[in-house]
Amino acid sequence: MSVALFPGAALADGLASHPSLNLLGTTGLIDMPSAEMQKDGVLNVSVGNFGPITRTTLSFQITPRLSGSFRYSAWAHWSPNSSPTTYFDRSFDLRYQLLSEGHYRPAVTVGFQDFVGTGLMSAEYLVATKSVTPRLKFTAGLGWGRLGSFGSIATTFGPRPAIDVGKGGTPSIHQFFHGPVAPFGGVEWQISDKLRLKAEYSSDAYEQEADVHHLFHRRIPINAGLEYDLGQTTRLGIYELYGSRIGFSLQFTLDPSNSPAGPVRSPGPVPVRVRPSPKQDPASWSPSWVTEPTTLTVLRDNTATLLAREGLKLETLQLTGTTAVLRFRNSTFSSGAEAIGRAARALSQTLPNSVEVFRIVPVIDGLPLATVTIKRSDLEKLEFAPDNAGKLRARVSLAPVAPLAAPVLRAKNLYPHLSWSIGPYLRTAFFDPNDPLRADLGVRLSAAVNLAPGLVAYGSITKRVFGNLSTSDRTSNSILPHVRSDYDLYDKHGDPALERLAMAYYDRLGPNLFGRISAGYFERMFGGVSGEVLWARPASRFALGAELDYARQRDYNIGLGFLNYGVVTGFLSAYYQFDHGYSAQLDVGRYLAGDKGATLTLAREFPNGWKVGAFATLTNVSFKDFGEGSFDKGIFLSIPVSWMLGQPSTTSISTVLRPIQRDGGAQLDVPGRLYGVVRAYRSGDLNSQWGRVFQ
Repeated sequence: MSVALFPGAALADGLASHPSLNLLGTTGLIDMPSAEMQKDGVLNVSVGNFGPITRTTLSFQITPRLSGSFRYSAWAHWSPNSSPTTYFDRSFDLRYQLLSEGHYRPAVTVGFQDFVGTGLMSAEYLVATKSVTPRLKFTAGLGWGRLGSFGSIATTFGPRPAIDVGKGGTPSIHQFFHGPVAPFGGVEWQISDKLRLKAEYSSDAYEQEADVHHLFHRRIPINAGLEYDLGQTTRLGIYELYGSRIGFSLQFTLDPSNSPAGPVRSPGPVPVRVRPSPKQDPASWSPSWVTEPTTLTVLRDNTATLLAREGLKLETLQLTGTTAVLRFRNSTFSSGAEAIGRAARALSQTLPNSVEVFRIVPVIDGLPLATVTIKRSDLEKLEFAPDNAGKLRARVSLAPVAPLAAPVLRAKNLYPHLSWSIGPYLRTAFFDPNDPLRADLGVRLSAAVNLAPGLVAYGSITKRVFGNLSTSDRTSNSILPHVRSDYDLYDKHGDPALERLAMAYYDRLGPNLFGRISAGYFERMFGGVSGEVLWARPASRFALGAELDYARQRDYNIGLGFLNYGVVTGFLSAYYQFDHGYSAQLDVGRYLAGDKGATLTLAREFPNGWKVGAFATLTNVSFKDFGEGSFDKGIFLSIPVSWMLGQPSTTSISTVLRPIQRDGGAQLDVPGRLYGVVRAYRSGDLNSQWGRVFQ
């Protein structure tokens, strides 16, 4: 327990309770790291600047002890003896907390800075941080690489090997903890809930910036500064750096568990109707109603009406004296568990007392996904019980879908069903050295038509309103087929654009086997034909898939025409869901440029639909032939609209950050792949969201 020297010094909830970031965008002091970790799952975006140096960083707390960062740095006036130029560099960091802070024990963290890239920012460190009071903490550490370049006290494992940059993007493992090691440290004082003071001793000599390129004069190794919380998510910092420069930082903290709009506000669900006991009203428990066709039709219509009020759509209803099998669509709620809970309560309101078992089957694009079996008596007992969701889940079963058996009560006017939307779109391009951030803003018209069970047609058209994606003059130097690196030609000539126009058919090929076949214009650059099968048991964490495609490259005007390039691609895929929302996917096969290899994707998804992940692809294309970046890799982020607006929605806003877009390791972008369709109602995703079943 820390000793409280100042009464009432505990921090209030909010941004003040989050550890601060340094100018590199990782948890730390000013220019040096600390051993603290952010709250689990928190995403930080920061911009740090002093003089001609600017760093923009995205950091994610992957687990309570592990964090990762992607940084894009710019050094202005990098070549002062010739025409002024700006040098851009990408870097990745990893930090792992070896020890958390205890009564007398400091937190201890090991970090790897710029361990994949050019090595300009490359460093390793071992750092400890200890709170003396809730508002005062000290940090001390040892650094190698950049962080061992000033005031070194020893050399470990011999001289630090020079990094072979090559095309960049390869790990610098041979450098780890080699060469001079130097101490660094500092202090942080939380003056108030909004204001904090920092001071540090830096072990970074800034050899390239100060001595070689003369970007600034490093007079002393001391930095100091103030940081102020502008609100619940934003922090501003100002610093005096190295005796010669003033620096600034702007930090944004996004917590998936803390929506800016508050909890999702949806209309209250209908309550569970509690039946009288058979002794109280024996006539109402009689199953004789099953033999009355008119009664069955009325029950179907009443259930469909109530489901519609809940934001759900009835597809079919099968009834016996004791069991109901409901197939329904959910186009309202991002949580499958919430949709199932609302469907079950609607059934409790409309069905006769003799119906005890509810078998609820969610349907997407005509594909029934899983059977969730709930006993009506469990709903009645647990609706207002403590830990009602957990207790209900222990009594609910998840199984494959059984075929429809007569008689089947089908909803009216199910097919064809048209849905459409019109709204803004934002397309971005990052990390072009000539223009690191380019973007287009425009209008997108999208539509989908469910023509029959499992048969859906979809399309979208875009029109740019303004932007600068078409201004790029960077031409591809790839020696591989230009399957992705000619993206600038599509930006120049593809407006307006027929973004997608395709048709897909889904079917169940067996109790745990799903199939899909699609044809059309799948994406801006490619169209073709795609077939896929997926084996996935609802109660299993594991799934296997296979896909075979013929892809044809589209004309640069993104209309109906094609270019001459065509290729057969295909993959075998394995999927696994770990606890706490973590998942892994491995794809092995042939890519759009004809290269062969594998892609590993790791992701974390939160109960509210937030998803953060990373991927890397290695193929038989050499690093040299791949070009800049050496291999395909990136970070992706998906934020549900319901989290941002506080209103129920199944829509998410997604983006992918690739250090560089090349041709190796490129996959065809086919909408509606099977695993993405079926996973919402498999045990892993359903369990993580089950707490919302009574919402």
